[in-house]
Amino acid sequence: MHEHAYGPSETGSVVLDLGGDTGALIVHTGRELHGREIEISRDDDRRVHSAVRERRVRDGSFHSAVYPDLPSGIYTVWWDERTPVGTISVHGGAIAEFVWPSSGFGVAG
Repeated sequence: MHEHAYGPSETGSVVLDLGGDTGALIVHTGRELHGREIEISRDDDRRVHSAVRERRVRDGSFHSAVYPDLPSGIYTVWWDERTPVGTISVHGGAIAEFVWPSSGFGVAG
């Protein structure tokens, strides 16, 4: 697990190029995961990661990791190197959204 200290992203600072066979994924988390990198993978492809950042929008703010430019397919969202959190289907021309579980994973110890 990697963590970074990124500042918030402002409205309009994330650009998604959607269309054809290309979609995007947003993993919604709580603020406690700020800076954590979350990995995803499709089939047996290599994993890609994105850092959780505060996203400021007109109505307030939320925390999420954004994965732009993803080929369509079923993606696994990973808690750590061996533990999947869940799967999500990404479709071309669309934004898929996954909600990180608030309990049941990552018990400190």
